[in-house]
Amino acid sequence: MKKQFSILNKETLYNGFFRLEKFHLKHTLFAGGWSAGLSRELFVRGNCVGVLLYDPDTDQVVLIEQFRVGAIMQTDRAWLVEIVAGAIEAGETAVEVAYREALEEAGCAIEELLEISEFYTTPGGSSERLTLFCGKVDTSKVGGIHGLADEGEDILVRAVAFADAYKMLETREIESAIPIIAIQWLALNRESLRRQWGVTE
Repeated sequence: MKKQFSILNKETLYNGFFRLEKFHLKHTLFAGGWSAGLSRELFVRGNCVGVLLYDPDTDQVVLIEQFRVGAIMQTDRAWLVEIVAGAIEAGETAVEVAYREALEEAGCAIEELLEISEFYTTPGGSSERLTLFCGKVDTSKVGGIHGLADEGEDILVRAVAFADAYKMLETREIESAIPIIAIQWLALNRESLRRQWGVTE
């Protein structure tokens, strides 16, 4: 079958920090023919970057913690443990954002950068597509509070042993999808990555 869709109408419901659009559309069906008309709201957000900062010499990852409005339904869990991430601004590349956000959110200078994957974060209702990286850093001076004051950022930064970070997945201390994906990737690729980045044991 030839996969097709047709947008019948589109309207902007809200345009602020993010944009909310409503689409009236139809699409082809796997069994043949076309669907009935559908109405779907779309949370419009530009593409983003996530970067897992990793020190192969100490076998530590850099984790950040900050308040997240999306988690306020769990009043006691509104501060989430995550990895560095940010939106791609006009004129920027994903690689440039990785370097910029590592400095702004964690005070870390990336020494080498490896792309892990690209994926949609919540395609059922959001346009956000994320490029995920792993960045080699020196964690010897990692820590403290970072972020841009003019953006209201209040970010606690810490270096954590990989084994402890993975344990945080198992105990559900980490509840955000992007760090879960990144740390699981590192679990699968850690030994080869450490060799690639010059660690000999």
